[in-house]
Amino acid sequence: MAQDFSGKVALVTGAGGGIGRATAQALAAGGAKVVVGDVSQKGGDETVALITAAGGTASFVRCDVSNPDDVQAIVDHAVSTYGALDIAVNNAGVDPEVAPVAEWKLEDFDRIHSINTRGVFLCMKAEIAAMEGRGGAIVNVGSFASVSGVANKPAYTASKHAVLGLTRAAALQYGRAGIRINAVCPGGVRTAILVDNVGTSAEAEAAVAAAHPIGRAGESQDIAEAILWLASPASGFVLGHGLVIDGGLSAQ
Repeated sequence: MAQDFSGKVALVTGAGGGIGRATAQALAAGGAKVVVGDVSQKGGDETVALITAAGGTASFVRCDVSNPDDVQAIVDHAVSTYGALDIAVNNAGVDPEVAPVAEWKLEDFDRIHSINTRGVFLCMKAEIAAMEGRGGAIVNVGSFASVSGVANKPAYTASKHAVLGLTRAAALQYGRAGIRINAVCPGGVRTAILVDNVGTSAEAEAAVAAAHPIGRAGESQDIAEAILWLASPASGFVLGHGLVIDGGLSAQ
C-alpha cells in the first residue's frame, strides 16, 4: 500500500543517487515536499529534476554532513522554504574498499567516521531541534554491518555500529516528545558504492548474489520502501529499532 505523505516536509541526505535518490523520489511520489541533500551538485540536481518531472516538489541543498554549518543550513532551508521538518532520512555515508586492519591509515579511519558517525550525529542534532514541539520521524541508514562484523572493514563496521547506537540513544530520549527515531540496516544493495567495492563483472555480481541467502543483491527500492514505512504512521509503535533488510546476510 502506498504511503500518503501529503503536507509533510522531508529531508534526505545522500540523495544524489542510490538509496537516497530512491527514497526522495518515493517520498515525493507520496506527496511530501522533499529537500535533497548531497555533496554532489550534479547528483542532487538530477534527483530534483526526476522528482519535478514526475509532478513532485523538491529542492537541492549541497551538504557535507560532516560540516555542522552545512547541516544546519539544510535543516534551516527545509523550515524556511516549506514551513517545517516532519521527516528526516540520514542516508549519507561512505564505504571504502576493503583492506587488512594493519594497512588502514588514520586519515581513512577519520574520514569514514566523520561522515558515517559524526554526520548522523550532526544531522540528528539539527533535525531534532527543528522537530521539537511538533514531532516527527527520523530514519538513519545503517548497514548489516551495524549488527555483524565485516572482515577488512574495521572503521566502516565500527561506524555503522555507532549509527545504531546513536539511533537507540536518541530514540529513548525523544520518543515521549513525539519524535520517532529508527534505523534501517541494508545488506549489499546495487548502488554506485557496491560497484566501487566489487566491480561490474559477471563474476562479481554472482559473488554478491551468492553471499545473500535470498539469492540476489538488494535494490535501492527495497530499502526505500522500508524507510517510508518507518517514516509513516503505519510504524507508529516502532521506536529505537534497527530494521535489518539484507536478504538473510546477517542471519548466516
